[in-house]
Amino acid sequence: MKVTFWGCRGSIPTPGPDTLRHGGNTTCLELRDAAGKLLIVDAGSGIRLLGKTLLHDKTPAPIRFFLTHSHWDHLMGFPFFEPAYHKRFSFLFCGGSHAQDSIKRYLGQQMQAPFFPVDFSLLKAGFAFRCERPHGEEPPCRFDSLEVYPIPLSHPNGGYGFKFVEAGRSFVFLTDNELGLKHPGGLKPALYEEFCRGADLLVHDSQYTEKQYGFTRGWGHSTFNAAVDLAAAAGVKRLGLFHHDPDRSDDDLDRQTELCKERLLKLGSSTECFATAERMTLDL
Repeated sequence: MKVTFWGCRGSIPTPGPDTLRHGGNTTCLELRDAAGKLLIVDAGSGIRLLGKTLLHDKTPAPIRFFLTHSHWDHLMGFPFFEPAYHKRFSFLFCGGSHAQDSIKRYLGQQMQAPFFPVDFSLLKAGFAFRCERPHGEEPPCRFDSLEVYPIPLSHPNGGYGFKFVEAGRSFVFLTDNELGLKHPGGLKPALYEEFCRGADLLVHDSQYTEKQYGFTRGWGHSTFNAAVDLAAAAGVKRLGLFHHDPDRSDDDLDRQTELCKERLLKLGSSTECFATAERMTLDL
């Protein structure tokens, strides 16, 4: 399983000289299983560049989408995802149980007039909006050698995080997850800890410092310290800091990453910590 980041920024795209290293695009991840089949997680502004690379694939297999939730920064890139305009591509949208009834409506609304000039009905790719599990199978979603487990996020308006498991390796993705406050539908930190237990890679929301969180508590995002404490308690091997604040420069993010490493050492944890960056690829 390979994970490539096409967008790591939170809230709004932030292009400019201060975000060149870690990138300014909002959430989008590319996952490839052992056979090279493609999964896409979220459709933030980063999906535009991913789409351009996929146009060079002459024989594209069906692509599975896993959308965490419908907030604008996680969907805003979809109208600019070029494969959606080509009939040789097909997409299957998976996710949490309630999300599958709403995904088409969410994607279509942002392309309605007067917000966008091309209506969703004009897209030429094939779309399926319900994950087809054999014989009514409950989660996990299984296909080929990969299993995907959903978990509710603690976030305003809800959402889902995911654990991807293949050949004994696991990747947990929990963006927009506020560990310091239980939102409706969210879970207690102990349940997220159990979900992450022993993961090879955890990518978790770490948008705020403790000082910022005094003002932003309830906005649906975690602090650096909360993400570090979760990773240490769950015994994950690697922690990727994610959903970078739009006002956080590369230099500031590097400083915060060093503080996270120091905290892990104080906790006696062997977890490796790093800040995610656009075009970064991790091989599990």
